[in-house]
Amino acid sequence: MKDIVSLEVLIKSPEYIRGVVIARGVNNRGENQRLVELLRKAEDNATQDESLQDIKHHPRIAPWRQAYSDFGANPNKFYSSIESLGRRARRGDHLPYINTLVALFNYFSLKHMVPSGGDDLDMVNGRLCLTLAKGDEPFTPFNSDAIEYPAPGEVIYVDNSKVMCRRWNWRQGDQTKLTPATTNVAINIDCLPPVSKDEARAITKELADLVREFCGGEVKYLLLDASQGEVEI
Repeated sequence: MKDIVSLEVLIKSPEYIRGVVIARGVNNRGENQRLVELLRKAEDNATQDESLQDIKHHPRIAPWRQAYSDFGANPNKFYSSIESLGRRARRGDHLPYINTLVALFNYFSLKHMVPSGGDDLDMVNGRLCLTLAKGDEPFTPFNSDAIEYPAPGEVIYVDNSKVMCRRWNWRQGDQTKLTPATTNVAINIDCLPPVSKDEARAITKELADLVREFCGGEVKYLLLDASQGEVEI
């Protein structure tokens, strides 16, 4: 199985880096109280973060608003996953503990203010690819059975048969969502400046270590960027 960031995306966003954590044989069942406490602490920190009060200009959210705009999406209508998460935390909303892997990347996203999301590898057909939409790729929104289609040129995360996430990290698809039964997973971390390559590598390793600590399994991590846009996983 390959993981790819397409040349079309990298040409338009040459400083983009995708951290990837691949974990196989994980245990995603049950609720871990220590992780609940970490998630609540990250939420509390976010409510006290003055930089989130002017969220559109937050140094790690503003670049995503610009990227969305550059790729044809209105950032005032479509929020990146980290802006949505930041807005919820700023309001004091507690994120539900859907399952351990989801709680992990929500905690991690709030801690580092970077978009992160995961997919069940057993539900993936063929390769994983971040690319530009032609417009005929089917997408089933999270917890829905409806079928939608992306706009041509939209940044989408796809396998060989379906869209797994629309507008880079805006909306997760249903087919590859993580459940308590998930045992094999790919978790992505989307990085734009001011996140450097060294920081992207360090935080991706941190998330890999967290997955290993809380879910076990065989865990590895890698980076995809303009210098290496494709890798076997």
